Amino acid sequence: MGEKKEPTDLQISVRVSRVGIYCNVALTAFKLFAGIFAHSSAMVADAVHSLSDVAGGFIVIFGARKANKKADEEHPYGHERMECVVSLLLAFILAITGIAIGYTGIQKVISANYAGLAAPGILALVAAVVSIVLKEALYWYTRAAGKKINSVALIAQAWHHRSDAFSSVGSFLGILGARLAFPVLDPIASMVICLFILKVAYDIFKESVDRMIDRSCGIEEEQKLREVIMEQKGVVTIDDLKTRLFGAKIYVDLEIGVDRNLRVFEGHSIAESVHKAIEKAFPTVKHITVHVNPEKVSAPL
Repeated sequence: MGEKKEPTDLQISVRVSRVGIYCNVALTAFKLFAGIFAHSSAMVADAVHSLSDVAGGFIVIFGARKANKKADEEHPYGHERMECVVSLLLAFILAITGIAIGYTGIQKVISANYAGLAAPGILALVAAVVSIVLKEALYWYTRAAGKKINSVALIAQAWHHRSDAFSSVGSFLGILGARLAFPVLDPIASMVICLFILKVAYDIFKESVDRMIDRSCGIEEEQKLREVIMEQKGVVTIDDLKTRLFGAKIYVDLEIGVDRNLRVFEGHSIAESVHKAIEKAFPTVKHITVHVNPEKVSAPL
């Protein structure tokens, strides 16, 4: 029998996103029914949040397929940054959802018509608990896949799931308070949910923008790069090292110093060994430029 092939990054993204979509469709329907039947505005708001996760799942699938397209004449560096575009869309959807939920909650609190707010039924509490458990499970499942393939879009979607779990925690507390003769706590819970969602939207937006404006891969990652480079035979110094994030991938521009008495092909051989060592140690590195300099010699005193 042939050796079983590992799934590609695209296959992992699509599979994980589909699982999220199926779960969220079922969860949205259940929470919407529970919110309407049990008279809970917080649960209805929570259902809307879950519905935004459905849209997010489709966006992630679209982005993953675009990001994994091969380089072409118009895009010689590939399409990895499509993941950043997708993450920005997810952040936008989250922000709009949060604002809408918060606005509805504020209106109900300002109206001060608390007597007209019916205490939510027990079904709303059940829906909140189910949502917390399922969405937290989806968060860990999606986050693990995102970390495995270094997908900013999948990680953003994972936080989308967790923000829904936070929403459900707020819903649970608000519904419980409303059932204990404090009906105003239900719309207040919607306002708290709004803040959670907006915070997550901001974090996703910031991470996506950082990856689109060539932010470095970070001091810790660059230090690991330096260690691997200096382990290679023939490398005397690292004259310059620059990294930049390109979607889910990393680009490296490197200048190394070698013995100035080496012949050209010997210096080239050292550069090749450095190139191969980096690719082996850092699978997320897509492109490396290695420039060889003669070792600098200090002037005699």
